[in-house]
Amino acid sequence: MLSIFKHKKPFLKDLTEGFTDIHSHVLFGIDDGAVTPEDSEFLLNSFVDLGFKNAITTPHTLKDVWNNTSQTIISKYNEVQGLLPELSSRLNLRVASEYLMDDSFVRLFESEQLLTLKDNHVLVEMSYLNAPIQLYDIIFELQVAGYKPVLAHPERYLFYHRNFEEYKKLKLSGCALQLNLLSTVGYYGVNITKIADRLLSEGLIDFTGSDAHHLQHILSFEKELKIKNIDALKEVIKNNDFFAV
Repeated sequence: MLSIFKHKKPFLKDLTEGFTDIHSHVLFGIDDGAVTPEDSEFLLNSFVDLGFKNAITTPHTLKDVWNNTSQTIISKYNEVQGLLPELSSRLNLRVASEYLMDDSFVRLFESEQLLTLKDNHVLVEMSYLNAPIQLYDIIFELQVAGYKPVLAHPERYLFYHRNFEEYKKLKLSGCALQLNLLSTVGYYGVNITKIADRLLSEGLIDFTGSDAHHLQHILSFEKELKIKNIDALKEVIKNNDFFAV
């Protein structure tokens, strides 16, 4: 009987005990994540149940879509802490932001301090349609301003799937890469899972995050891993301890 299950892959939730999450959307009413205080409570409770030890929530800052500022994000963070003090404390809940890299982002970090994951590490993303024309200029200027970019969910940028060398170029440019855990269980589709697996196999992933927005994301932690490079994923999960408190 044991031999039948010897090579069975673990479930995603089997790997998250003590996890430090650096990417989620649990602050209600501020972006496309939690909508109500009850949603925030559900997500935070789910993190506790999954064994998360620390959580840095990262609402979007995206001009003309989610016009968040450091002030509005911190205000909502304080509100959630006030409503859910025990959960916030158990998770060591902290707050940063996920910034879309565009022209307005350059003006933002040139004029004020960004909300970072830790020290100078800042979570950034791109449009899912295409990379910004001035991508490498933005990355360079961000580093000149004193920040270390951490690119969210690189496996989800379909325009890089047939140009894999761009991932290596991003690393060489100074970007750390953050994989979404949901990609390891096929949540976004087979092709994205394959790219996630390849990125892990080639040692290109630095950190990982839940990117949890809602119930369906949480339910995905009950799924079996669909990637081959599980040991590499475990190492990346350990890397997140850098952000622990």
